[in-house]
Amino acid sequence: MLLRSHILLVSAAALSVSACASITSREEAAGAARAGLPETPQAWATAQENVGDVEVGWIAAFNDPVLTDLVNEAQANNKNLQAAAANVERSGALARQAGAALKPQVNLTAGAAEAGRLEGPASNTSFNAGLQLNWELDVWGRIRSGQQSAAAGAEAAEADYIFTQYSLAAGVARAYFLAIEAGLQEQVAQNTVDALRETARIVDVQYQNGLASSQDLALTRSDLATAEDTLTATAGAKRDAVRALEILLGRYPGAELELRTDLPDAPTTPPAGVPSEILERRPDIIAAERNVAAAFNALDSAKAAKLPAISLTSSIGGSSGSLTNLLDPANVAWTVAGNLVAPLFDGGARQAQVDISTAEQKQAVAAYGQAALDAFGEVETSLDQGVVLESRKASLTEAAREANEAYRVARLRYDEGETDLIDVLSIQQRVFSADSNLVSIERQLLEQRVNLNLALGGSWR
Repeated sequence: MLLRSHILLVSAAALSVSACASITSREEAAGAARAGLPETPQAWATAQENVGDVEVGWIAAFNDPVLTDLVNEAQANNKNLQAAAANVERSGALARQAGAALKPQVNLTAGAAEAGRLEGPASNTSFNAGLQLNWELDVWGRIRSGQQSAAAGAEAAEADYIFTQYSLAAGVARAYFLAIEAGLQEQVAQNTVDALRETARIVDVQYQNGLASSQDLALTRSDLATAEDTLTATAGAKRDAVRALEILLGRYPGAELELRTDLPDAPTTPPAGVPSEILERRPDIIAAERNVAAAFNALDSAKAAKLPAISLTSSIGGSSGSLTNLLDPANVAWTVAGNLVAPLFDGGARQAQVDISTAEQKQAVAAYGQAALDAFGEVETSLDQGVVLESRKASLTEAAREANEAYRVARLRYDEGETDLIDVLSIQQRVFSADSNLVSIERQLLEQRVNLNLALGGSWR
């Protein structure tokens, strides 16, 4: 009775101490993570007028049902996303496993044995059955801190999975626009080849009739060969772009996906919100903050491991030479015991674990700070690129229009014998170059919208 009283007293004291254990809260972890960040401005430096809540459903803003279907297909079939989903399941299971030690462990035991001599009386048979209970009292919060660390890690994995979804949607959109641009560049190259073939045919006829020089003929043939090389390269680039998109979709990369033949119109620049909100909205930043919380709790667990461990063990069971008498009260015995294990010397292993956890905590805080700065930089860069690309698009549109007009005039003058063929060919190359540049800038503007929405942390759904 005295032993039981002591055990109960130790248990009550342990539970009291455990209930009062200090566990790092989410707010404290976030505050520690943000402590090293520079002062956050009230508005984005690049576009201070671009305020308003960050929008969701930005894939639909491109008003392209094919793109929406492809993004949904990728979300269902992409292998990297499936691996990220499995990691979320694994992290959740690890968190549950870490928390299991907070509860008593109960085991059922049963056995049978037979013993005897090689010569002599018959052998004796015995049977036993019982229950065993083991429970480590989490006096210093070591187990609880470990469980909270694992739970924070699971939350980080879930946030990373969400950001992987966002990134996949953005990746599909970028690959989709790039594949369409490759097709348009192939068409520009084909138009160049067709025009130069016609020019070469005309010059060849003129040369046969003494109306064109051998230099003119050589120039047109050289330009035609160069254009045919460009056409071959752009056709290959289109196939590569389509294959990259098919891989994201989880399809076999056979370059067989049929796409539209023009780029969609770029949606208006979305509201950018304010910089401080991005820390609460972007899933990758949330994951970094959860990693900080996990590191804080892991350090608490490592420190608590240096303190004595108290555990309770109990068992009840019967032993008999006959199964029918196994549970007879006369054959049933019970035990209750309390154990205290205080580390005295471990070669510095526990202190080394504390040092490791301290370094990992510093690492997590620094990683959070870098992730936040990267996020701020991505938004500022995307906003700035939007302004630059809009201006460049206007300039290149004007350049393409004027180049086409110059080519029209040059052809008229050449037909009248007022200019040389080399001048016409030079202006013609400007037309094709201007058309190619305009297609490229239109794709870049679409990609800028994708990058900005991803940087802002708005959901694609």
